Amino acid sequence: MFITLQELQQRNVRFKVDIPSGEIEFDNKVAQSSVLHADGVAELLNHSLGEIRLVGELHVTVDAPCDRCLEPVSLPIHSPFDLVYMPASEATEGGEDEIDEAAVEVGYYEGNGLQLNDVLREVVLLALPMQLVCDENCKGICPVCGQNRNQRECTCQSAAVDDRWSKLRDLRTEIGQRN
Repeated sequence: MFITLQELQQRNVRFKVDIPSGEIEFDNKVAQSSVLHADGVAELLNHSLGEIRLVGELHVTVDAPCDRCLEPVSLPIHSPFDLVYMPASEATEGGEDEIDEAAVEVGYYEGNGLQLNDVLREVVLLALPMQLVCDENCKGICPVCGQNRNQRECTCQSAAVDDRWSKLRDLRTEIGQRN
């Protein structure tokens, strides 16, 4: 669904969409496994230069591999959103200007409107946890043999090696050989 500035100048645009899985591509590891349902309203902010505000909520279930053991994880997402988008031409030109705190909460769009699917994709990705795990007690994969330690314990001995001191150890060995 494309929300145009011309529509918003006349009235607020209510949206209630059901997007089937596969229509929005999230990233290479997250896949949509249910219909994405979004309900909300888009409005043109008063006395603005094309600022669009989107308020609503979405429901979807996504599948991704566990970050510890790589087993599939299904994660239901229910996320309310309240977003403001400004025209890309309003973004400051140049490089390293100081960004005020309010500008961090603002997105930008190009052209004469917003593609709703792009906004919903962003909301889903931001709603994902930093680390996606199948269970808080997930033991992960053995770094030596690759066995999933949730399914079977392995007998590998993984000694923790701290490589930060290896150069000093080598220097000490070298100095000891000179004497």
